[in-house]
Amino acid sequence: QVQLVESGGDSVQAGGSLRLSCTTSVVFHSHQCMGWFRQFPGKEREGVASTYFGPFGTYYADSAKGRFTISQDNAKTTLYLQMNSLKPEDTATYYCAASFQGTNCGDWLRAWNGRTAHWGQGTQVTVSS
Repeated sequence: QVQLVESGGDSVQAGGSLRLSCTTSVVFHSHQCMGWFRQFPGKEREGVASTYFGPFGTYYADSAKGRFTISQDNAKTTLYLQMNSLKPEDTATYYCAASFQGTNCGDWLRAWNGRTAHWGQGTQVTVSS
C-alpha cells in the first residue's frame, strides 16, 4: 500500500522559514506528479507546488512563487517544500500528494479533484504575526 508521510509542520513567526518533508513508500513513475497542497479551515484544498517525478519541471501557485521551493532527494523517496518569508496567511494544514500517471503537473496544481491518487495525512503550519 502506498503511503505518504509528512513532517516538519510547526509554529513560527512571520518572516521565518520551515521545511516540510514527505516520505513515500514507493518510487513513482517519471510522468507522475508529486506536490504540496494546503487547506484553510472551511475551505477547499488548494495547490501550492508540484513537480514531475522525472526532470520535467516544477510548478507553483502565485502565492508560493519566490518564497517556496519544491524539491526531491536523489533517491526520489522524499519530497520537500522549503518555505521562506512565511506570512500569517500561510497558516494551514499542508498535504503531500501524488497524482495519477500521465497527469499534467501544472493542471493538477489548479484542479486536483479526480487526478490525485494518494494523499498524506497532513501537517500543520502556523505562522504568527
